Amino acid sequence: MPLPDRDFDVTEVAVPWKLLTEAGHEVVFATEAGATPAADPLLLTGVIFGKLGAAPEPIAFYREMEVSPELTSPRRWDQLSPDTVDALWLAGGHAPGMKQYLEGAAVQRLTVAMFAAGRPVAAICHGVLVAARAGALRGRTTTCLPKYMERSAWLLTAWRRGRYYRTYPTYVEDEVRAALDGGTFVRGPRTLTARGTRDDDGPAFVVEDGAYVSARWPGDAYRLSRVFLDRLAAAAA
Repeated sequence: MPLPDRDFDVTEVAVPWKLLTEAGHEVVFATEAGATPAADPLLLTGVIFGKLGAAPEPIAFYREMEVSPELTSPRRWDQLSPDTVDALWLAGGHAPGMKQYLEGAAVQRLTVAMFAAGRPVAAICHGVLVAARAGALRGRTTTCLPKYMERSAWLLTAWRRGRYYRTYPTYVEDEVRAALDGGTFVRGPRTLTARGTRDDDGPAFVVEDGAYVSARWPGDAYRLSRVFLDRLAAAAA
């Protein structure tokens, strides 16, 4: 799981870490130079009036994760390859620190290599941009952060947080669609508040395309983690 030094999404990293670890997998974190990464602090405290942050359970997972040896002693991006890891999870986040990872050439090279090797790859929210920018989504079927979600969050919080929810001038959905080159974009059902949980996948949405699976936002993290576990089991078999 490659990450930026700061500002990754709490839920989109801590939930898969917890579920994958519980299932007996080793999660390997990596940052550009091996620095210990940290999540977007506003998602721990609330973006406005204590709201719009991560839910209590993912925050509890993050508190466990942030003292784990795999997060406190990560590898470097350039140490990862299909020879050293079995699968790839591309997490999201929208705060400014994410640009280091979303624009990271080493992360894009790793993504291309993992797709080419047929390894399981999961991407969620802004993480889909990594695969899109790497050219790995040509002809693929995918979802990502829908434009209506990104726009709604920005308009709701711009008075207080400025362009916090607008990582780039181009919406994530528009950039991903442009990179598909014959592929298919699936937006999924509309939602703004209903999130999947450990016990209820009802509000969640995941798109499956062979070994590649994708999701829209933190509300899909639990379901995406479970689908990804199925891909890992299939690959092992």
